[in-house]
Amino acid sequence: MHKLPGQHIGRREFIALMAMMFAIVAFSIDAMLPAMPNIASDLNLPNPQNAPLVILIFVMGLGVGTLFMGPISDAYGRRPTVFVGLAIYLVGAALSWIAPTFELMLAARFLQGVGAAGPRIVSAAIVRDLFSGREMARILSFSLMLFLLAPALAPMIGALTMEIAHWRAIFGILFVFGLVLWVWFATRLKETHPLEARRPIRMKILRDSIREMFAHSIVRLAVIVQTLLMGVLFSILAMVQPIFEIVFDRADTFPYWFGALAIVSGVSSLLNASLVVRFGMRRLITVALAFQVIMSAVVLYLFLQDASLGFWIYLLWQFGVLVQAGMTTANLNALAAEPMGHIAGTAASVMAATSTIGGAFIGYQMGLLFDGTPRPLVAGVLVLVAISSILMQFLRRAETHTEAQA
Repeated sequence: MHKLPGQHIGRREFIALMAMMFAIVAFSIDAMLPAMPNIASDLNLPNPQNAPLVILIFVMGLGVGTLFMGPISDAYGRRPTVFVGLAIYLVGAALSWIAPTFELMLAARFLQGVGAAGPRIVSAAIVRDLFSGREMARILSFSLMLFLLAPALAPMIGALTMEIAHWRAIFGILFVFGLVLWVWFATRLKETHPLEARRPIRMKILRDSIREMFAHSIVRLAVIVQTLLMGVLFSILAMVQPIFEIVFDRADTFPYWFGALAIVSGVSSLLNASLVVRFGMRRLITVALAFQVIMSAVVLYLFLQDASLGFWIYLLWQFGVLVQAGMTTANLNALAAEPMGHIAGTAASVMAATSTIGGAFIGYQMGLLFDGTPRPLVAGVLVLVAISSILMQFLRRAETHTEAQA
């Protein structure tokens, strides 16, 4: 096995390590999904629909951490940032495990989300430090292919943990995951960001960059659409377990269905990588959203006629939503980042933080609407993708105007 220049680690092991760093977020979210009913019951929640806050608060913490971890790693190095992030993550996991009340558990999960941003954000920066061009894309592709295993396997791991122990033991599994990642990273990967390349953190630069981003019409519209579509994904996360359990009586097989859904989402992202070169980012987004508007409208009509309609109609619709996500998320990031090349790192952090926090807030509000049928979710997704589709028309006009001025 050939080692990477200046490193203890070989290429295959490096890809596996980066995939594990990417996967920390998906594992921390999806492993908790089977535990939602138990959390509501054991912690005596007056409103069981608040149980998904255990996931959505983690996501909000991730959004806050995302805003800062990138600039911190540029200023102080990749290794210190990963170590600080993992330390916060481990403290959050331990506190979640022992939290006596739901409110304290939410505070601990927020902390865990802030920490998870460290390895998640820095992993991409490390790949950029060591590789460039097509080789960088190749390494990222292999890492992301392995990363797909996390959302597919995490609910099964959560369900298996609950079979042999209390649901709180899932936090113990997450703690062990973070600890293994810490030891692996610490012993096998050296610093990849040299002292001469580091840039101090300047709040004025950050403020000016944010102001410049949101003054640009294309970037502003892309971030709004990205936030709405993240709201779609987090709405599904908030409602998917109760729908499988309460509506369709499939709690026992839920982890397997969710794993299949996660694989579809990942495969659609890989398909997008081949299609975007031919058709372009904006066109793919527009077509995917138009298709989803039609599909959601038809499915909502069917469920309004008969709320007890079949599981397979719902499953086909959810597959369609995740395919649409795979065709839009990366493309929206690229659209927003394209005019911001001179502040790419800061722009990426701000876009990710804004869409993550905003999407989690939308997902929480949507989760409160669950009425024992899939109708609120389908209706909510229809509204969000319809608004996004309209905004994409404004984005097209903004692109035309920008090209005319060039």
